[in-house]
Amino acid sequence: MLVGSKKIFILGLLVLLGLAFAVSGLAASPIRIGATVSLSGKYQEPSAMMAEACKLWEKQVNDRGGLLGRPVRLILYDDQSKEEQVRRLYQKLIVADKVDLVLSPYSTTLTLPASEITEKHRFVLVSGGASGESVWERDYQYVFGVHAPAKRYFIGFLDLMARHGLETVNILYENSAFQKSVAQGAREWASRLGLKVVLYKVYNQGKAELPGLVKEVMAAPADGLIFCSYPNDSYELLRLLKETPYRPQALCLTIAASYPGFGEKMGDAAEGVFAPSQWEADTRMPFPGTQEFIENYKALTNRLPSYHAGSAYAACQILEKAIKATRSLSQDKIRDYIRSLDTVTIIGRFRVDETGKQIGHNPILIQWQKGKKEIVYPLNLQTATPKF
Repeated sequence: MLVGSKKIFILGLLVLLGLAFAVSGLAASPIRIGATVSLSGKYQEPSAMMAEACKLWEKQVNDRGGLLGRPVRLILYDDQSKEEQVRRLYQKLIVADKVDLVLSPYSTTLTLPASEITEKHRFVLVSGGASGESVWERDYQYVFGVHAPAKRYFIGFLDLMARHGLETVNILYENSAFQKSVAQGAREWASRLGLKVVLYKVYNQGKAELPGLVKEVMAAPADGLIFCSYPNDSYELLRLLKETPYRPQALCLTIAASYPGFGEKMGDAAEGVFAPSQWEADTRMPFPGTQEFIENYKALTNRLPSYHAGSAYAACQILEKAIKATRSLSQDKIRDYIRSLDTVTIIGRFRVDETGKQIGHNPILIQWQKGKKEIVYPLNLQTATPKF
């Protein structure tokens, strides 16, 4: 009897040791998800918000027990806002680091080279930071967008202009993939809505060219001005406008004015400025998980998230949903699932077409009024009426 008890004890001990080794093995082999982040350069500000949102998701997933019984670990490299760095680092992540999955960098400009690498290796890339049409015009099979496409960004602004009797608009845009798409869309929608485009002008070097562009705008005044640029050039434009007696009745900036800190940064110059947005950190947004995300992001960073953070988190939600549904890390299984998916994330509906371009989500329009961001379009989401 004593011998039998010893055998049972030893057997039990072996089972416990086996479980311990199994748990230890799981902890030592996380699901590794790679991406690049712009810690410097022109994309630093929105990219930082995307990275924070991804880290929040990583923590929450691990608090819930991970995915497929394994913890999740993000591997993030600094791409310095440079295309050649993105190309090199995504190659490193997939070939040398042997990550299981990837997330996207910020911007259309950087997503283009990143997706060249991921497509070559047949890796799924859910982009939470790009909306330029060119990303989805290459017959790629593994790239999916979260944002509404760039050509739809200014529909709300132009619609409001037309509704309020404004008739003319000037469009200035940076010579980059995303900003060109946005500007092209703005010109097309202006024509559809009966607005005349007085000046349609591209530029390459913001700081050097903006003083001359402001003079051109003043010489060909229009009711509205659309400025398609990244934040630093938008800040410079507002500074230059402040030094002149000229201010259009309606001014819309592509990105900068969507940042939560824009009002504080620009002071009086922010008043009345419009901006398209993919989502807003407003608890009245009618999507599941929005309020919880806002609270958790604020607890992590001590500030409100922009739509860049919301979109990155939504991309993580899509990836998590696909892994759980397929119970797999197979790139092809995840791709096929996402391609057929019609769901709602914290920023709204997610549904893509056969190219991977987002067709379920629509942008909204905000305006700075009395130091606050207000949603002015669409009408069913308005927190304030637009002012011109």
